[in-house]
Formats: sequence, structure tokens, C-alpha cells
Amino acid sequence: MINVLFAARPERWEAYSTPLKAAFADAGLEVDLRQDHTPDTVDYIVYAPNGPLSDFTPYTRCKAVLSLWAGVEKIIGNESLTMPLCRMVDPGLTAGMVEWVTGHVLRYHLDIDRSIAMQDRWEPVIPPLAMERPVTMLGLGALGQACAKQLFQLGFPVTGWSRSPKSIDGIACLHGDTGLAQALKHAEIVILLLPDTPATENTLNAETLALLPRGARIINPGRGPLIDDEALLSALDSGHVAHATLDVFRVEPLPADHRFWAHPNVTVTPHIAAETRAVTSAQVIAENIRRGEVGEPWLNLVDRKQGY
Repeated sequence: MINVLFAARPERWEAYSTPLKAAFADAGLEVDLRQDHTPDTVDYIVYAPNGPLSDFTPYTRCKAVLSLWAGVEKIIGNESLTMPLCRMVDPGLTAGMVEWVTGHVLRYHLDIDRSIAMQDRWEPVIPPLAMERPVTMLGLGALGQACAKQLFQLGFPVTGWSRSPKSIDGIACLHGDTGLAQALKHAEIVILLLPDTPATENTLNAETLALLPRGARIINPGRGPLIDDEALLSALDSGHVAHATLDVFRVEPLPADHRFWAHPNVTVTPHIAAETRAVTSAQVIAENIRRGEVGEPWLNLVDRKQGY
């Protein structure tokens, strides 16, 4: 019997317990899934950073911590977590992110906000074709690649940038500081899907925002600290950046007095771009436990030096 501790908020148990048990059965695993295993009997921990567990020291038998979250910035510095940590790359979450990003890119591309605002006027403005609208994806992990590929399929010329070299069919892939400048130079729409690490904080700042062509638009469903808020507000106030759609923030919920709420050229969405889906993420968890039991490599193992 494999003992699996579910260490997330109680309301998550209701959503995940049945899909996890079904996924374990489908994988041929005999699992005792509980919220209250004695620490020294636990083989695996299904974990959420906002749950009740913060000290991993007593879990001396634990083979791996399997996070339900894609981001690991809230746990990566926990010195008591010495066992392997796997982040969540969930097909359902990926699909949700692709849909959200594609929707907002098309909203910008087709100037849908302008059409809605002009319901009392007949002033036709014909949008360019997708092939005439350069898009830049900052971040080429699983989510960034999935979104970039979808936008490429729709006809957008997509440039991708990442801190390390990547190669994706149809996508112009750049990396490093010089690559970032090149990726931003012609971008009419910029999407941020980088991890939150010290190296990625304020990727968009006063200097890099100035590299964008005037009237560029920004979409951030990645992490709040990727953008310098004050630099973005200055760029919006000057008109250099035409609009920003922001789903993530340095402080969440976004404080009621933050300027983003009232700015006419900012759209705030409440961290809804992508959510881990119970059924599909349960299958990922089950597959990782199966791998752990037979000695195969972990899926989505976190590189602690890289921070993701």
C-alpha cells in the first residue's frame, strides 16, 4: 500500500479526492489517500503552497512532493523540503491558458473594445490580417510554447523569448539580453508567461518597455512581479503602451486603491487565466507516483537552481 498525504486546503479535498482515487485505480496503484497520515508513514505528498503544511522535516519516508500548482516560487526556498519537488503541468490548465491568451490576443487584434465603445457610431476600421500583427511570447515553457503554437496556427508571426535557448517549429526563438531587445522591438502584442524568479523580476521595466513600438499592448497571465508596475503605469499614461490586460499581480487580491483598477487602459482579471483542473491533474499525480514506484524519471521535476 502506498500512503499519499493530501496537503491542501480542506475545500480542495472535496474537489480532488474522487478524481485522485480514480486516477490511482486507472494506473493500477494501491493507494491510501488521506489528509491525516502520520508523517513518518507518508510515501508521497500532494501539495498546495497555500495549504496547512510548511515543515517537511517529519516526512522522513517521503519520496516526492507533488505540487498542484504550476508555480513553485512560494515553496522553492523552503529549507525543510529536501525531497524531489515536482510542479504541476496539467493538460487542463494548459488548455485553459491557451484559450484565455488566444481570446485576449484576438480581442486586441480585432480591436473589439473599440467596436463595443462605438455602438452609436458607424466608423468602420478594418483590422489587419493576423499575418501582419507581430506577437512576442516572453517565456517558452510548457504554457508559453502551447500558446505560441496556437497563435502561430492562427497566422500570427510569433517571436518567442526565453532565458535559455529553445527551438520550436514556426516560432522565431531568441534568448539572452540581446534576444530580449530584439523580441520586443517589433512586438505589437506582448504576452508574459515566464516563471517568477529573481532573474525574471521586472522583465518589463522602464528600459524594456521603451523598446516596444508605440501603441503596443501587453497581456500578463504569468506572474505579477514580471512587470514593474510603476514603469507600466508611466508607459500607459504617456500612450507608449496602448493597453495592458493583467491577470496576476504582486499582491492578490489586487488592493482596492491600486491604480490599475481605475486606469482607462488597463483590464484587470482576477487570476482566472488558468486553473489546475482536478481530473487532468489527478492523472499527472498518478503517473508521477507510478514512476516513483518503478524508478522512472519524474515528470516536471523542479530544478532548484533555476527556480522552476
